[in-house]
Amino acid sequence: MEKIKLDDLCVPSARQIKEDPDKLIDYIDIASVDNENKKVTGFQTMSFGEAPSRAIKAVKKGSILVSTVRPNLNAVAILEDDTPNVSVASTGFCILNCKDNVDNRFVFNFCKSKAFIEDMVSQATGASYPAVSDNIVRSALVPNYPYEEQCHISEILDRVSSAIEKRKVELAILDDLIKARFVEMFANWKKKYLAEPLGEYLQDITYGFTNPMPDAEEGPWKITAKDVVNGIVNLDTARKTLQESYDKLTEKSKPQLGDVLLTKDGTLGRTAVVEIEGMCVNQSVAVLRINEKILPKYLSILLQMPKYQRDMIADAGGGTIKHIYITKVVKMPIVVPSIEEQNTFLDFVNQVDKSKVAVQKALEQTQTLFDSLMQKYFG
Repeated sequence: MEKIKLDDLCVPSARQIKEDPDKLIDYIDIASVDNENKKVTGFQTMSFGEAPSRAIKAVKKGSILVSTVRPNLNAVAILEDDTPNVSVASTGFCILNCKDNVDNRFVFNFCKSKAFIEDMVSQATGASYPAVSDNIVRSALVPNYPYEEQCHISEILDRVSSAIEKRKVELAILDDLIKARFVEMFANWKKKYLAEPLGEYLQDITYGFTNPMPDAEEGPWKITAKDVVNGIVNLDTARKTLQESYDKLTEKSKPQLGDVLLTKDGTLGRTAVVEIEGMCVNQSVAVLRINEKILPKYLSILLQMPKYQRDMIADAGGGTIKHIYITKVVKMPIVVPSIEEQNTFLDFVNQVDKSKVAVQKALEQTQTLFDSLMQKYFG
């Protein structure tokens, strides 16, 4: 397939805005882009005179915004609708407006492709703040499909993307179902049981190693806060360390089966139950070892509930990077019903989890299909 420059599919670079200082604009910066869903999710309304000096790039409905900073993050979005006032983007974006005979969804999908990302990353300069120029973005090579085929490709990819979003919504609904059931049962438990400090239900609480641990191809799992998501330890993102390094760690860094992990640094308050042996955690993860009065999965779900999330975050300290202090966590009042009532709730959770497994499998299959199609069309 012949390839041409992205610039050949687009009109000349967006003009620089010059407005009356009192005129209202809707300013779009990098924080306005939902990087996961590739959408512009908001903007800041201000007078042009109040806007930062980088607010100079004109955008309109259908414009594609490609962040030129940290291209590995692939902050790309389409402005789906006109904003109420003049739409203005930061100089941190390369703005692509497609020619009349070019499908902008096709160009948008190309800018999300692995080939495009790798191309931008390879040409980025700056160690601490890697970036590319507008010229580099517009010089990216894209397969030269005719307009009708561009539209056909976009239709296929949009259909698969829609299926992916549907699966994600289904998972969110199932999570909400668990929360709703918990709130319903919790209302009765609060009447029957007094809140007691979390420490009353723990044998011990500690956190993991502080010194760097080497990476290894084989060996025990090395778990950090980023690996604790959605109630599980995500081994897809975790790394391994050397067995000899693991053996030198104290026991506080080696959680046991049934322990509850709690992220305490950076991203706060995520939990998971330890279900495999042979792992270690670093200082960003607290290890809660429960006693006989509480079930691990109940505690993990309890700490994910909005009330307890608010309590933990309200007590967090630190500046740019927030920290949950385990000395405060153990004093946090929690309501714990009988083991029998905990099991009743967890029976419901297990039924919902079975549905989640099926939806998750369908999501992964659909994502694999999308990835293979992107590879087919864009390389």
